[in-house]
Formats: sequence, structure tokens, C-alpha cells
Amino acid sequence: MALACAGAVAQARPQGDAVLPTVTVTAAPHDSVEKSYRKMVKGMDLFEKLHALAPAASLRFKLLPRKHDTDMKGIVLEVLGDSVDIPVPVAPDGTFTLERNAQALAEDAVVTPNRKSRSMTWRTEIRTPGLPPDTRRLGDLRLECEVGLEAGLVSNNATLIGRIADTLSDVLGYCQRKDARYLFFAERPLFAVRLVAGARREVLAIDKLYASASDDPGLQQDLPYCDCEVLVDRTYFMPLGDRSWPDDTRVEFEYMEDDAAQAGTGPGAQ
Repeated sequence: MALACAGAVAQARPQGDAVLPTVTVTAAPHDSVEKSYRKMVKGMDLFEKLHALAPAASLRFKLLPRKHDTDMKGIVLEVLGDSVDIPVPVAPDGTFTLERNAQALAEDAVVTPNRKSRSMTWRTEIRTPGLPPDTRRLGDLRLECEVGLEAGLVSNNATLIGRIADTLSDVLGYCQRKDARYLFFAERPLFAVRLVAGARREVLAIDKLYASASDDPGLQQDLPYCDCEVLVDRTYFMPLGDRSWPDDTRVEFEYMEDDAAQAGTGPGAQ
């Protein structure tokens, strides 16, 4: 099913390096969301190896809501092991970076926020600076897919759909496939997505948006097993393995609110 696939988020990072204050806690909640520090560091290693896909970009990780009632403010994030306890500052947009720590690696530490299981999901945030508003770069998104899978950032529970999603990170070369079903997220609910490379322009088909909901009559049943659960109207697939689209291809977004505003100013508007 289409909703089995998780992807990378595409949300704007605010200007500056302001971060929320962090407080060190001694233990994570029993049912907290957490990820493997070792896997996330492996993702950082892969980012350096494949940096040519986005040579001007840097790597950040990102926390996103998975439930309507998830509080995304004041998140306390830590790297926790048997003896290590490293606070991780989280920026107002939910992004953060990890420092390399040999002891945390040796202890197989976890990266854990003070939020319950399945309340949030995790993504990579790789952005080339200087792009126009409401655009992304295809090479950045290709690298987000590679690093996200290597870092183990797919967040689904242990259902059949979740197990299918979890196998993505074990599939060699998945992000180079023409049929890769890796979900990305726009900043706001989407109306349309365009690819632009020189004179070539192409609007994504509707089945590349909304986690292919138009092809899934069981959408409501699937949503609890997808980490796009509350962000499905922001989701889109990219032709990651189609090398006829170069890495510098521009991905342009039109949002529902923009389309509604244009409709309100047309000849038939009251």
C-alpha cells in the first residue's frame, strides 16, 4: 500500500540559529519515541559520502507531529546511554544536529525526546541555501531519501504495513529506483507540484500527491500505520531514480491556500 512508505519532510528553516532552551532529564519516558544513535551517525556518514548530490547543503534532522494533539513546543531531546546523557538543542522549526560521541556509540545510545511512542516522526532536512521561496532542489531530496533510510528514520508500528515500510532501509539502492515510493512533505497543504529543468516543465500527476490517496480506497484504515498520518495533504513523491531530471532540477510548490486566494480574486468572486 502506498501509505506504507515514509519520506523526508520539506519544511522551511527559520533564519538564524536560535534554539529552544533544553533541560537535561535523567530518564526517558517508558513509551517515548526514540531512534538509534548509531544509525543516525551512519546517516551522517552517508551524507558526507554522497555530499555531491547537494554540495552547498548541510544536514539537519527534524521532528514532526504524527498525531493531531502532539505538542511540538518545548521538546526536550537527548542522547542517552548507560553513562552518557547529552542534551540536544532543538530549533523552533523542530530541527537539530547531532554531535559525534565515541562513548555514545560504544554504549549503543538512543536519541530520545520527551514524547510518547508514535506521537512524532523523524526526517532529514537537507536544503541548498539561496533557493527561491516555495521551491526545493531535486538533488537535496535525493540525498534526504538516502540519509533518511540509512539513519532509520521511518516511524511505523509493528503492523504488516509498518513492517513493509521498515524493510525500505534494507533495500540496496532503493532511492535510485524509478518507482521509489518515498514520501516527502511540503510546508503546507499542496495544490500542485512542478518539476523545472531548463525549458522542461512537468506537473506531477495527482497520484504522486497525498500519499497516493486517490488510489487507496482504504486510506482511513491505513493512516494510523503511516507517519504521514496528520500530514497526508502535504505529501508528494519524487522521480528520484529518473536521471533525466538532473540534481539541479527545481521543485516548485503551489499550496491550497494560494489557489483559494486566487479563486477569491477572480471574476466570479463576491
